[in-house]
Amino acid sequence: MKIKVTIVAGDGIGPEVTREAVHILESVGQLNGYKFQFTEMPIGGVAIRQHGSPLPTTTLDAALDSDAVLLGAVGGNEFNSLPPDKRPEAGLLQLRHALGGFANLRPSVAYASLSNNSPLRPEVTDGADILFVRELLGGLYFGEPRSWDRETGVGLNTMRYTRDEVVRVARIAFELAQKRRKKVTSVDKANVLEVSQLWRATVIDVAAEYPDVALEHQYVDACAMHLMNTPRNFDVVVTENLFGDILSDEAAVITGSLGMLPSATIGGKVNLYEPVHGSAPDIAGTGKANPLGAILTAAMLLRHTANLEQDALAIETAVQRVLTRGYRTADLARTNQPGQQIVTTQEMGRLVFEVLNEIIDRRQAMHAV
Repeated sequence: MKIKVTIVAGDGIGPEVTREAVHILESVGQLNGYKFQFTEMPIGGVAIRQHGSPLPTTTLDAALDSDAVLLGAVGGNEFNSLPPDKRPEAGLLQLRHALGGFANLRPSVAYASLSNNSPLRPEVTDGADILFVRELLGGLYFGEPRSWDRETGVGLNTMRYTRDEVVRVARIAFELAQKRRKKVTSVDKANVLEVSQLWRATVIDVAAEYPDVALEHQYVDACAMHLMNTPRNFDVVVTENLFGDILSDEAAVITGSLGMLPSATIGGKVNLYEPVHGSAPDIAGTGKANPLGAILTAAMLLRHTANLEQDALAIETAVQRVLTRGYRTADLARTNQPGQQIVTTQEMGRLVFEVLNEIIDRRQAMHAV
């Protein structure tokens, strides 16, 4: 089996963390007898410098010709003076739209070994395992009309959804919940927004197709509070684009760092995989970046594109074991944790690589008996 992956490492720490994720994928493939065909292409700030566009046509063509796209991060302070449609982030939005993925999956797992890394108490976070399903192609980020008139001082964005857009992302959420703990929390602002009233009514209709899954509704402001107070009460959270962006980033508090969060965007022509964190240009090249979000994103690629569930679980188990042994990147370091060992981006990648090899070797030995 050959899996074609377009690598768009992007800006800042993007190339550093992506490099470690690619190394992990190569290792899994070699140990299990399948190959990855990687094609590296520019996106974001690096693409602006090289081609004058945040998403060159050659990059988009390569992405559309792939089985999956693995992205690092985009953005940089030097581009902040550009119009929004010319900035590095515009390239990412254009790529998402072109690939057609409408469901952005963002897991937030509180590893027991990181219980002291969260500012929340361990008894609050321990055992929390939340999967956000964020609608990715609608809402304020893509709704029309949109404008900013400097002369009048008026800015305009449109939050817009159709019933069909809500139906398709809700079905993804319920289907994933069926494989987990069979609960969906739908988040909206139906007490104020008509578009949220559409959202809630539609999700209720879809829920009737999944009688084995419990459905609850929460307003977005209440959900933001409950995520910090009672994160273990959540299983699958489905919500619209802006709310999903904010709430899933907030959930990084549960894991101890934004650098721990992976994501997968599914449902379109080609699945897109990217860690949730940004380009962090202030630490680029220092070895302080956490590659675990990118490595866990590689696990999601194996799960959702290659249907290699056992290999995805092996990567996730390797990450957990490395953390259990006390290894931390700078973002996870805490002064109140004796015995922790602070490592660089590359060293963390190597540690996961070594443990992953042990896991797969042991699995293969068991199958050979």
